[in-house]
Amino acid sequence: MRFRRIRPIVKKELRQVIRDRRTLSVLLFLPVFLLIMFGYALNFDVRHIKLAVYDQDKSQTSREFIQGFLHSEYFDLARYLHTRTEIDPILDERQASVVIVVPNNFSEKLLAGQEAGVQILIDGSNATEAATVAGYTNGIIQTYSIKIITDLFLRKRGMTLAMPIDFRPRVWYNPELKSVKFLIPGLIAFILMISAVISTSLSVVREKERGTMEQIMVSPIMPLELIIGKVIPYIFISLISAYLILLMGYLFFDVSVRGSQLSLFLVTLIYLFGALGIGLFISSVSSSQQVAFQLATIFTMLPTFLLSGFVFPIRNMPVPIQIVTYIVPARYYLVALRSIMLKGAGISAFWPQILYMTLFAAFLIALSWARMRKKKL
Repeated sequence: MRFRRIRPIVKKELRQVIRDRRTLSVLLFLPVFLLIMFGYALNFDVRHIKLAVYDQDKSQTSREFIQGFLHSEYFDLARYLHTRTEIDPILDERQASVVIVVPNNFSEKLLAGQEAGVQILIDGSNATEAATVAGYTNGIIQTYSIKIITDLFLRKRGMTLAMPIDFRPRVWYNPELKSVKFLIPGLIAFILMISAVISTSLSVVREKERGTMEQIMVSPIMPLELIIGKVIPYIFISLISAYLILLMGYLFFDVSVRGSQLSLFLVTLIYLFGALGIGLFISSVSSSQQVAFQLATIFTMLPTFLLSGFVFPIRNMPVPIQIVTYIVPARYYLVALRSIMLKGAGISAFWPQILYMTLFAAFLIALSWARMRKKKL
């Protein structure tokens, strides 16, 4: 392998990309645009839930109970209901997602130390949101119940009551519990995979369509030299795109890198080599840019979005699907990326992921080299 034969290929690819402003904008600015769009649109934080109240008791106690919901950051009062017949229409028309029905003997039973029933009606058309809302309501009601029990005990006993367990949770790595801080690393993996694979596969297939690939194959350039020359420019451009995405993530979503920049560079570089290996392999089996684009979309978009743990937890998937996720490189990149960005962990925490991505990249590049060498022979 001679590096003097690789240099002209690198120069040609860089000049071609720089001259083709549409391709350059796709490689550099489309990832940033996708990050901003996905970052704001894809959000699992459940806030400002519309709450309707049917308070039959209309007492000071029932109003304090309702205020426990309204003083939280999760619920917004939509309206007070005056009759039970209003409940179904307000849920059907999505004017409220939760309806609280307080019985007319609510305060009387609480003051007597008895159990007071409260009905919570939740719109379950969105199962994820409904489960979260149920958790919020359960926590608020438990807090209010503990307060009532404490007050009753103090009135009857006239002594101080200490809780058996002093529960003070402390959340590490994401104290605000913002889903965007969990999603941004996934978006980086998703966007880099798509842009790197599509750009690489199209660049090689373009040579086939223009008839220049045959000229390259009969030249002294070896297949490995061609692969390296094709990969280097897109590695460089993809790294620039990656750090543009990180910059936009910091500016728009306040997501910073807690760990080592060198570790981040290393895992991103290995991940990009794997992505470009996929692109080279797709280009070796495609006869046109249209076919290459379709294959690149199928082999990158769906697996990275669905099977990497980006959005859906892998442990919740059926066992056969979990087995399939082991061949998705984004799964391993996400573990390393979240460890670096959110936890500030070192390489010792995710070295198995680095090893797999290295083997994956080496295998695909070797497979692409073998196919191109076969064609040359």
